[in-house]
Amino acid sequence: MAPKVLISDKLSEAAVQIFRDRGIDVDFQPDLGKDKDKLAAIIGDYDGLAIRSATKVTQKILDNATNLKVIARAGIGTDNIDKDAASQKGVIVMNTPFGNMITTAEHAIAMMFAVARQIPEASTSTHAGKWEKSKFMGVELTNKTLGVIGAGNIGGIVCDRARGLKMKVVAYDPFLSQEKADKIGVEKVELDELLARADFITLHVPLTDQTRNILSKENLEKTKKGVRIINCARGGLVDEAALAELLTSGHVAGAAFDVFSEEPAKTNPLFGLPNVVCTPHLGAATSEAQENVALQVAEQMSNYLLDGAVENALNMPSMTAEEARVMGPWVALSGHLGGFIGQMTDEPIQAINILYDGVASEMNLAALNCSVVAGIMKKLNPDVNMVSAPVVARERGIQISTTNQDKSGTFDGYIKVTVVTSKRERSVAGTVFSDGKPRFIQIKGINIDAEVGAHMLYTTNEDVPGIIGTLGQILGDMGVNIANFTLGRSEAGGEAIALLYVDEPVPAAARAALAETEFFNQIKPLQFDVS
Repeated sequence: MAPKVLISDKLSEAAVQIFRDRGIDVDFQPDLGKDKDKLAAIIGDYDGLAIRSATKVTQKILDNATNLKVIARAGIGTDNIDKDAASQKGVIVMNTPFGNMITTAEHAIAMMFAVARQIPEASTSTHAGKWEKSKFMGVELTNKTLGVIGAGNIGGIVCDRARGLKMKVVAYDPFLSQEKADKIGVEKVELDELLARADFITLHVPLTDQTRNILSKENLEKTKKGVRIINCARGGLVDEAALAELLTSGHVAGAAFDVFSEEPAKTNPLFGLPNVVCTPHLGAATSEAQENVALQVAEQMSNYLLDGAVENALNMPSMTAEEARVMGPWVALSGHLGGFIGQMTDEPIQAINILYDGVASEMNLAALNCSVVAGIMKKLNPDVNMVSAPVVARERGIQISTTNQDKSGTFDGYIKVTVVTSKRERSVAGTVFSDGKPRFIQIKGINIDAEVGAHMLYTTNEDVPGIIGTLGQILGDMGVNIANFTLGRSEAGGEAIALLYVDEPVPAAARAALAETEFFNQIKPLQFDVS
């Protein structure tokens, strides 16, 4: 059955056509996002949800999203999505950070010009038949210092455009390296220095606990007298009431805001003040940007639902379509390794240690880690997946560590997973053969070569004669058909293990009969998703 996607906001028809061309069943209801009750009632029918800003994906919506796998936002901001709840539900949240970068950066530059030359007020005055030429005295941008808070994708474009206007650019961004600063031609400074030096300040950071009110009353008072402030990023980055006071006192000469702490903004402390330019969140409002983000959403969702590619995800490591094709067997292997240990471990897990060897160490380890952890956590919650598993592990205080190493043995690469509990450590290793099939190659330090089956039985015993016959006899008497089996031992007469492939789950009565022989130290039924 084809994946089914709901579009609940206005999106380009070209995006709808991309879904159709890719063989995805798409339901285009551009006004549905405004009706949260109706959305909650039907969301359970869909694998994917494509939205813009009108749709609010709340806990209630996600509680009803029984089949949902991915939410994609056409745009950068995902404030309208409960990302924690989505992660708990195992739903990937994507955005489109590159589709409207230029448009938003250009709007910030336009707002800077508008507030520097008082263009909106001058336009209104002139339309009213006035000719107040002397009233609207502006300032040049040339040779002024622009302070850029956040020099990422959009901020970087603003820096480039500002340098083209012959402005001096200083940037504050904890993640900006000196090498990157030199490359984009800006001076990297701390926030206090930026506040003291900048003639114009523009913000280009997401709204997080760290950036909320980054221009607080205290920081605004540190700014250079006559500064002009532009915010085309996110409402909540600036203390708007404090800014209004400083505009009124004359310390701040002007402001240009496209975003506000509450939207839609019907009232705001900045409204009605002279030399304050306000626009209704128009940063991405160009026909080119709307088309770009819509097309990007359709491609990203299609790539994930059809090929397993994860692009621009906010709650899961990204994995390109090419990586998904190459890594597919390794993702399956890592899930099986986690599944083996998860099913074998009955006491609380304290730590998960993952070793990547050879070719495995060169892959997207973050994605493989998620697959391992998901395999382990499925025993506790069968509905857990690569998105929700790390959240579950973190909530339980499980420490996760990884190690990579160059090729060290017979195989081109392998993965070894070790779990630590208060009672023991348990490990299992596996690889992918040239046929693309995952194999178990080591259990408890004992080398084996075992394919992964849907239904398996794992046993341990002392290496003595008669074990194979006993297994075959008892399981046969109980009507359990053994399709294949693999044996391994530490040494002659030492510890031995067996992995049996059976056609269906081994009944409890058969396991009890094996236990009564007193040959076996451990008898454990295992199940794996090999679809």
